[in-house]
Amino acid sequence: MTQKVAKILSAGTFGLDCFLVEVEVDLGAGLPSFTIVGLPDKAIDESKERIRAAIKNSGVFFPQHRLTINLAPADVKKEGPSFDLPMAVGTLLSGDQFDKSVEFDEAIFVGELSLDGKLRGVNGALPITMFAVEKGYERIYLPEANAEEASLVKGIEIIPVKSLLDLIKHLRGEIMIKPHKAVKIERVKSEASTERDFAYVAGQEQSKRALEIAAAGNHNILLSGPPGSGKTLLARSLPTILPDMDEDEILEVMKIYSVAGFLSHEDGVMMDRPFRSPHHTTSSVAIVGGGAWPRPGEISLSHRGILFLDEFPEFPRSVLEALRQPLEDGIITVSRAAGSITFPAEFMLVAAQNPCPCGFLSDPDKHCICTPTQIIRYQKKISGPILDRIDIHIEVPRIKFEKLSEDKVAEESSKIKERVQKARDIQLKRFKGKKIKSNSELSARNIKEFCKLDDEATKIIAGAVDMLKLSARVYHRILKLSRTIADLENSENIKASHVAEALQYRPKEKTY
Repeated sequence: MTQKVAKILSAGTFGLDCFLVEVEVDLGAGLPSFTIVGLPDKAIDESKERIRAAIKNSGVFFPQHRLTINLAPADVKKEGPSFDLPMAVGTLLSGDQFDKSVEFDEAIFVGELSLDGKLRGVNGALPITMFAVEKGYERIYLPEANAEEASLVKGIEIIPVKSLLDLIKHLRGEIMIKPHKAVKIERVKSEASTERDFAYVAGQEQSKRALEIAAAGNHNILLSGPPGSGKTLLARSLPTILPDMDEDEILEVMKIYSVAGFLSHEDGVMMDRPFRSPHHTTSSVAIVGGGAWPRPGEISLSHRGILFLDEFPEFPRSVLEALRQPLEDGIITVSRAAGSITFPAEFMLVAAQNPCPCGFLSDPDKHCICTPTQIIRYQKKISGPILDRIDIHIEVPRIKFEKLSEDKVAEESSKIKERVQKARDIQLKRFKGKKIKSNSELSARNIKEFCKLDDEATKIIAGAVDMLKLSARVYHRILKLSRTIADLENSENIKASHVAEALQYRPKEKTY
């Protein structure tokens, strides 16, 4: 048998980025052994047994020689079972079990092997496929379970592999595995979207108006009110009025979910915007991302969607303070010993809280039993800088019996969504050529360009800044909110009524 070094190309993920991995396989003289080098983790080290069993159970000869596999570059840590397939193919290639005419240097191989030789889906297939296109590779061999997500990427041949035996026959020319057809993104009305329609939320017209504005401009919102007033129901109904994601946004979101391992192979394309609702006992690492090998947190999983924090003051202060930078910048940088990774975090924060520990401070019909000290301590759990970053503060009152019992059905979510979509389309047209999707993303420089006020509006906001002693951040957020209200009315300039409504959504001064 001719001894040689075989080389198969694969790719690994680090955060949302990918890097090329050259799988070098050497069959040398000596007693049979199997060694993997190149900074592999435990999952890769265990792949020796999976590869050996998969090759044997596929009816192919496993070489009885000194087998050494190197994952280059050797100074970058590799993790996960996605290198099983390239290592198995490299092992067979080094043993002259494939025709030399096969062009292995034009393809990327990824996949996890089971003991019987079948392929299991792996995390990160979508970003790896995008990376392969960027680097100019012609095709990618991956598990059949990952073919659907990978075929969203244009410009590369997707070869879905069911088992190692099928791939061996394909590479030998005995059978032909047909490339997976490109997925066409088609909008299907979700059943879940009809379950939480705004039409079935009794009353709360002012709160619905505030949520419509929040959805139109992707603004952060805080719902405050007594227990049972409908804060959680309103928040969970919000996704039904959010504008549809475009293809770029779908790819952005699916890329994050693919790396995190939350992409369902059965559901196909993610059409609905993400809605994440972590419990208030969640740690700051789970919220912002991290770990020994950094993974996206809840704020990144909420990218282009909603992060809903119910019982807002009950979250640890460290968790809430960790939201400061991503709320301002739309990204989060996680630094660990393994390296620094930047994850996208352009989400809409929707928070809900009671006004005091007992919950009835703002209720005109039920007496609050909390002392002033308890109320102040409770409300101080949320710092001023965090409240500054929330554009809309709305009181959600208790619903009266007359509203609950009336037969009249409120406005449907589909009607509200049409207005929201029109406002968002206006913004996309206005920001064409810029990396901005909504008014909430406007920088101070962009605000001067796009937030033009008439004379009356200028007077109102000038008086408000002077009287309420507003910070520069709050001033800019009021302008962005006014811009969204103007877009909902299809107004080119911001008028006095738009600024006046935006000012109503600032938190009120409280006395105890």
